[in-house]
Amino acid sequence: MATPPQPVRFALGTFSRADGQSFPGLVVDDRVADLGRALEWRSASTLDVLERWPEALPSLRHLAGEAQEWLPLDGLRVHAPVAPRQVFQSGANYRQHVIDLVVAHRPADSAESEEQARARAAELMDRRAREDQPYVFIGLPSAITGPYDDVVLPSWCEQPDWELELTAVIGTPAHRVSPEEALRHVAGYTIANDLTARDLVFRNDMREIGTDWLRSKNAPGFTPLGPYLVPAEFVPDPADLRLTLKLNGDTMQDESTKDMIFDVARMVSYVSQTTTLLPGDLVLTGSPAGNGMHHGRLLRDGDVMESTITGLGVQRTRCVAQERA
Repeated sequence: MATPPQPVRFALGTFSRADGQSFPGLVVDDRVADLGRALEWRSASTLDVLERWPEALPSLRHLAGEAQEWLPLDGLRVHAPVAPRQVFQSGANYRQHVIDLVVAHRPADSAESEEQARARAAELMDRRAREDQPYVFIGLPSAITGPYDDVVLPSWCEQPDWELELTAVIGTPAHRVSPEEALRHVAGYTIANDLTARDLVFRNDMREIGTDWLRSKNAPGFTPLGPYLVPAEFVPDPADLRLTLKLNGDTMQDESTKDMIFDVARMVSYVSQTTTLLPGDLVLTGSPAGNGMHHGRLLRDGDVMESTITGLGVQRTRCVAQERA
């Protein structure tokens, strides 16, 4: 019996031509089909496609193998793959990262050795995974920029830092879904670099009120996204992907999503318990060990970050310092 043909692997993105006109595209290798023209129903954006995800997916599979008109990828500008309505960000979700933080923030007069502190932190992480819930906060869509755009380091930010993250993109509305149901609502995955102004995470005027994620994470362009949205069917196990971030060619983050405390399904389920996740929404799933604070090396003018996650492409952004007024 003949082996059935394998589906053509494809991704979705947002592109523009030389005239600046943007369009949603289907990417196969180094070529792009304009979905605004190729689909039977007109689509002005990838969000339009995601709004009709169950209906659109069979058409996209067909187009990947049968589309008649293609554009060369290298002749197009690549933008963030989707413009979401809601962005949900997560912190403290990688086991080794949190253990490192616990050890680094021991009181100066602590009687614990580093080994004892690591053992205590590891036990805490095991208990947290069994009994606790993810830590999620809200980001702003206005912070999103393209995967190859320059990242402006604001003049008021003294400690800009990187945080590479696997990001789930919602395909169908999800409200109060279980972890077992959650991945059915995920259209696909992309790459996010969730930059942070470390000096603004805690307010100096009233540290008791906790973290200030508005100021520390939402400057324009602080969330490079993409390059593409890869459908979930081409990401067989989101719990077994490699995340690698290089700064000027030097590897700074290099970890597997196996190190997550709460996996994608639990993260999506948790968010859905409070709000309704909508098509195109982003759920960032936390960053592994190896950020700038860990290395004692924060972002500077001219730095180049190159981020990869298994099967999701490569994101490359250059840092440009904003001049002080």
